[in-house]
Amino acid sequence: MQKKRGRTPSVAQLRAFVAVAEHLHFRAAANAIGTSQPALSGALAALEEALGAQLVERTTRKVIITPLGERVAAHARRALAALNNLTEEVEAARRPFTGPLHLGVIPTVAPYLLPTVLRLVRESYPDLDLHVHEERTPSLLDGLAAGRLDVLLLALPAGGSSPTRDIPLFDEDFVLVTPPDHELAGRTDVPRDALLDLDVLLLEEGHCLRDQALDLCREVGADVSGGSTRAAGLSTLVQLVAGGLGVTLLPATALDVEAGRADRLAAVRFADPAPGRRIGLATRPGSARAAEYDRFADSLREVLRDLPVRIVSQ
Repeated sequence: MQKKRGRTPSVAQLRAFVAVAEHLHFRAAANAIGTSQPALSGALAALEEALGAQLVERTTRKVIITPLGERVAAHARRALAALNNLTEEVEAARRPFTGPLHLGVIPTVAPYLLPTVLRLVRESYPDLDLHVHEERTPSLLDGLAAGRLDVLLLALPAGGSSPTRDIPLFDEDFVLVTPPDHELAGRTDVPRDALLDLDVLLLEEGHCLRDQALDLCREVGADVSGGSTRAAGLSTLVQLVAGGLGVTLLPATALDVEAGRADRLAAVRFADPAPGRRIGLATRPGSARAAEYDRFADSLREVLRDLPVRIVSQ
């Protein structure tokens, strides 16, 4: 007698399970894929029934993915990405720059570049149905790998556990922001090792800008282990600086916006070569819309030239 095989999962069931595996929280997972929590729970239960296996341990405090569930999640991400590539290829062949495009953006880029990006899309690609997702880098990379997102705007190299195709756009310097009465206030030739004697305030974990600031501090031997003050965003960081709690690093594109929020701030420029970061697009390797993304990057480089950045050609 043949052993009964499990039923083939549906796309909706796989999407629900991948969302739960990424967020480890039913409400957050439901919000991420735009469904209700009962519908998500029902899809997950149906998937477990179809496969004849437990994928998730449900407790009153947290969600735990079983060892088998971790392996199934990896397969599900690949299956969803392949399905997304299939639909992308058909759509790209039919009409480039039309239909939905899910753009992921990191929080330390979104407020400063999105006005320019949205204006470009509105004027040059009116038939593109753009959806913007502001998330931290790890979540963006998970979303790209799972097919939830199509292209990311973030600091390069993108990193992550899944390969990406990185398209550079520009380099920008970091600017040190201090209170106006600080001894370094207004200087334009400060060496990196000046950070040795400063209390550098950082974003909370999960922001790539935090990691970049930590790398810079470690590069010059600065002690970054003692501070306990953390901020969820750059706006809070500059308010902490204005309140006299320390100094912080801002990307050059964020300086005018964030410095304008408080009158007790001064900008300090580093001596050349100034520390900084590279910003660009990241997509899935082999995406059917690769040519579109390259053209989009070319258009972005043109409209971003007026910002305090150095454009990078691919």
